[in-house]
Amino acid sequence: ASVEGITAHFDTEHKAAGFLLQKEIQFFGTLLDRPVRPFAAIVGGSKVSGKLEALINLLPKVDKILIGGGMAFTFLKALGHEVGNSLVEDDLIDEAIKIMNEAKQLGVKFYLPVDVVAAEKFAPDAMSRLVSIQEIPAGWMGLDIGPATVRLYRQVLADVQTILWNGPMGVYEMDRFSRGSNKIAHFVADSYATTVVGGGDTADLVQRVGLDEEITFISTGGGASLELLEGKILPGVKPLMK
Repeated sequence: ASVEGITAHFDTEHKAAGFLLQKEIQFFGTLLDRPVRPFAAIVGGSKVSGKLEALINLLPKVDKILIGGGMAFTFLKALGHEVGNSLVEDDLIDEAIKIMNEAKQLGVKFYLPVDVVAAEKFAPDAMSRLVSIQEIPAGWMGLDIGPATVRLYRQVLADVQTILWNGPMGVYEMDRFSRGSNKIAHFVADSYATTVVGGGDTADLVQRVGLDEEITFISTGGGASLELLEGKILPGVKPLMK
C-alpha cells in the first residue's frame, strides 16, 4: 500500500523518490551496469531457490562468485560430494550444474567451500567438528564455512575492486557457527574495494559485529535488493521512472 499502491493516486508531475530509495537504485544500477573490476559477488544464505534468479543475472556481470551458507551444499552435492544431512535442494541440482557450467563458459571463477564446521544436529549445543568437504560424517550437517575456506576466500577477494555480498556464510545467529561469516565480514570491511551489502540477514550480521560504518553501502531493502539483482524493475520504482 505505501510503496506501490499509493503511486496510483498521483499524476506524473507529482512524484518523487526519497533520498534512501534514490541511493539504493543508483548504487545497484552502477553495480550492475558499470562496476569497477575485478568485481566479486559473495552469495550465501540457506537456499539456492531464493538466490537462483540473482545468480543467473549476476553471472555475466561478475568476475568471481564465492558461495557460502546452506546453499553451497546443493552445489557440492551436484559435484558428487557426500554432504550428510546438510541442507540440499535436490530438485535444484540440475540448475546448480547449469550455473557452474555457465560460469565456466563465461570465464567467471566459481568458488565453493573446501571445509566446513559440521554438527550432529541443528542446535547451539550440538557436538561439532571441523571437516573437509570430502569428510562430512553421515547424518551430520555443515553449519558454517571452515578456516581453510575463509583463507581461500580472503585470497580470492584480495585483488577485487568491487564486492557485493548477499547472504551469510553459515548459521550466524548461533555463536558457534558464526565465525566464518564474522571473519568474512571483517575482511570485506577492511577491503579497499567498494563494498555493497544487500539483504536483511547480511545487513543484520554486519551490524552485529559492529562493522556497518566500514561498508561503502548497506542496502536496507532486504528482499527487494535481491530483486534488483535479478534485473527486475520494482513495482514501487516503476511509476517513478521518467
